[in-house]
Amino acid sequence: MISTLTTVIPIFALILAGWLVRRGGILGPHAMSELNRFVVYLALPALLFDVVAHTTWETVWRPGFILAFGIGSIGLFAATVIVRMRHRPLADAAIDGLNAGYANTGFMGFPLALVALGPASLPLTTISAILTVCVVFAVAILLIEIGLVSEAHPLRLARKVGLSLGRNPLLISPLLGAMVPLLGLHVPASAETFLKLLGGAASPCALVVIGLFIAEQGETSAGKNGVLGGPTVGLVVAKLIGQPLLTWAIADLLLNLPAFEVRAAVLLAALPTGTGPFMLAEFYKRPASVTSNVILVSTIVSIATVSAYLAFSS
Repeated sequence: MISTLTTVIPIFALILAGWLVRRGGILGPHAMSELNRFVVYLALPALLFDVVAHTTWETVWRPGFILAFGIGSIGLFAATVIVRMRHRPLADAAIDGLNAGYANTGFMGFPLALVALGPASLPLTTISAILTVCVVFAVAILLIEIGLVSEAHPLRLARKVGLSLGRNPLLISPLLGAMVPLLGLHVPASAETFLKLLGGAASPCALVVIGLFIAEQGETSAGKNGVLGGPTVGLVVAKLIGQPLLTWAIADLLLNLPAFEVRAAVLLAALPTGTGPFMLAEFYKRPASVTSNVILVSTIVSIATVSAYLAFSS
């Protein structure tokens, strides 16, 4: 357990650093959004492009891993939407579905998997990030659009989702990176240096952004029911326990994947809720207090749950 804590402490120390500089007033109220833009539009796409450009098709094509992580995410998402639709409109239920099934694979997945599992985990983390950002996120957008538009034409919905995904740098960058090995190309040395420098900033900056986010939401998200009020606890339990358990059952019991892929799939599924649901809630002007609470609580609690899983599976 001590060695596991030694592994994950630097990860959460960066989150703590972001929290401290925001709460201490060293960084202002716009720091989170601006640094988040840097990560989303520059640093993380550079990392994704670099990883995929140096990955062969045989390495990325892991149908068992794709099924295990994908079904784990979509399964929790769908189950949560069905349950929450009893009490909330479809658009809000879809956001709650993301709260339960949208793992923070982009911001926390890469640094944590790299430290805990080594460089061999990067292709698997890339796959999980693409599934989370593209598949799960796209389904949520579709459901929200259906819920908000009374006479939604299928072609118009498809166009909206397509345009949204087509502008997503976290989708475009790995697709462009995949063209390098597919076309037999090579990344020039100068471009390689550029990608390494820029991509190297993705992980620490992303973790600091999470700390900034927690500091911002900690000041405003308590509300009359408190941070743990309403459905927050249930959604956090679904995210931190339900999704990894479902993923493990599919990966290990059903598909009998190699031990390394099982460990990576469960670790990535056990990550806390990412900021995607909050971004959608803000964009569509839906109530965001539950979402911000889930992100805050799941990130803090994941320090214990992720550490415990790594210690148990080592």
